[in-house]
Amino acid sequence: MTESSVPRIDTSRPHPARVYDWWLGGKDNYPVDEELARSILAVDGTVRRGARANRRFMIRAVRDSAESGIRQFLDIGTGIPTEPNLHQVAQGVAAEARVVYADNDPIVLRHAQALLHSSPEGSTQYVHADVRDMDALLERAAESLDFTRPVALSLVALTHYLDDSGYALVREYMARLAPGSRLILSQVTPDLSPEAIEKAANAFRRSGTPFHPRSMAEFARFFEGLELLGPGLIPVSGWRPDPEDVALQAEGIVPVYAGVATKP
Repeated sequence: MTESSVPRIDTSRPHPARVYDWWLGGKDNYPVDEELARSILAVDGTVRRGARANRRFMIRAVRDSAESGIRQFLDIGTGIPTEPNLHQVAQGVAAEARVVYADNDPIVLRHAQALLHSSPEGSTQYVHADVRDMDALLERAAESLDFTRPVALSLVALTHYLDDSGYALVREYMARLAPGSRLILSQVTPDLSPEAIEKAANAFRRSGTPFHPRSMAEFARFFEGLELLGPGLIPVSGWRPDPEDVALQAEGIVPVYAGVATKP
């Protein structure tokens, strides 16, 4: 991609990846992103630990998938690089792992080189595409991934930006993947902190960013037809926690559900 073809960064509206970056303490965001991030933090004090908990869930789920034998990973909604990146986790277990990242924020595109430091045995690539443009995204991902073999599809902290059409979208992504593939998913829920999450959702919507918290029953719909791994659908910090995750649970609730499932 030439410099002239790099999409222009829209700084007039916040972008979820940049808001998330601010919560994680990053510097790749703009005043409009910081303004929204601060306004949500003011009504929902869990968001920073939620962002950290999501990152740690990704690490555990990817590590578990690599240890189970999966060697291909498709991470959609990558966000601005924050170490450890998914490929570092996967290739730390299996150096030959192949990883494709996908996001639609031009800032992530500008940082793509930080995502491409693969192990010599493996591969990492970046696709600039929207999750809703499935055909184009998968066509470009297929330049690196073999879709006749299992793939772990990571949609961490993404589906709450999708309306109910997201159910069919996730179902179709999984239909395109081989048996033995995995779905790694986390989603904001109103179940654990309803008042704060409603205020946060309204702040997102006022900014022009759709936001759709989901109950446990609504979250479970993403996994229909798949085989859930233990411990099933659970608050994000409780999914196969490391000792550090157990200790961090003392900080308080994180209103995010998580789950990992296998395509039979």
